[in-house]
Order: sequence, then structure tokens, then C-alpha cells
Amino acid sequence: MKISEVSRRTGVTATTMKYYLREGLVHSGERVGSNQTAYDETHVRRVKLVRALIETGGLSIADTKQVLATLDADDMSLAHTFEAAQHALGVGGASSGTGRPESRDRIAALSTEHGWRTTAENPGFDVAARALDAFSTIGFAPSDEFLDAYASAAATIARADLAALTTRDRPELVAELMVVGTVLGDALIAGLRRLAQENETAELFPVHTTIHNEKDAK
Repeated sequence: MKISEVSRRTGVTATTMKYYLREGLVHSGERVGSNQTAYDETHVRRVKLVRALIETGGLSIADTKQVLATLDADDMSLAHTFEAAQHALGVGGASSGTGRPESRDRIAALSTEHGWRTTAENPGFDVAARALDAFSTIGFAPSDEFLDAYASAAATIARADLAALTTRDRPELVAELMVVGTVLGDALIAGLRRLAQENETAELFPVHTTIHNEKDAK
């Protein structure tokens, strides 16, 4: 198929498609003439994947390249693929660096309390520790109950993530969902949390407003 067909089927412009090609995010097509290149279904799938990582997952081009490089490596076990992807993803849009030792120790203690089997190098420790540091700048010290609620919710979501992998019937598809699902799952969590917060706010601070509840509308 021509680049225009890939563009039509993926929803990206031909200009964006060419940019993905230049950046190495999408593999080259097959030359079929002096000035013609043919593309196939693998290009359509790849462009959709890249678009999901960048537009929905919010990854930079550099981070997207790292994630794709992890997926493209054919000499890694699934466990190593996931570990490499987590380190490639790092902190998303957050600042880099380590959290304060006391914050990191608190997250480590929380992990131990929940019986999680983790490595000290997991970037999640510093991501969470920096969040605690940021809370302290506004004078908020999360209670043990607060952190336990977050950890319990995270454990439930992680189990759902891993259960979803059993729906894929090929190793490469399992790896894809394992890695890309982490990125898109973060976006899904953020969206659902905001909906839940609105509901809880309405329960705690009732106001007279129009609530979008399809069940009540029927």
C-alpha cells in the first residue's frame, strides 16, 4: 500500500508518517520503483503503536524509541523485557533524580509490608519517593492509611495487568501488551481516578448540578 493508505488507516498525516520514518520509529517500506515505496500491515500496526505511546501515553520521541527498542529486542525473556521497559519509561514526564532517603525508605517499608518482591533498582521507588517529597513542599504528610490505600489499589491493578497477558496467544503480543499496557494503563488510571474523585467529592460535598449517569438517565 502507499503511504497515503497507511495515513488513512492510522489517522496520522503523511507528514507525520514521514517523520516517524526519519526518526526510526517505523521501519522502512519496500522500494518498488525509482520514486515509490510500498508499505504493509506491519507498518499500519507500528504506526498505531507509536501514536498510542506518544499521544495517549504522553511519551517523548526519545522515550518512545527506547520502549520500541525493548520490544524489538528478540534475545530477552519476558521478565527482562518488562524490566528494561520500566527503566526505559522511567518517570514519564516527572523530574529525574532520586527521592530523599527518608521518603525512599518509607516507600521501601510500604513495599515490604505488602509483601512485594521487588529489586532495589526498580524506578518505582524513586518515582514514589519524589511524590512524597513534593507533598512535603505543600505541608502535607501522607498518613500510613493514605499510602496503604494507594498500595492496595496498585496491587489490584497490577494483578489485572498480568491477568490480561493470558489473553494473548503469541510471545511477541504478550511482550507488547506488557510494555505498552504500562504506558496506556497509566493514562487509564489517571482518567478513572478523576472520575472517581468527582463522585467522591459529590458524596462529601453535595451540590446541585447535572451528573452524567447513564443508568439514572434511562
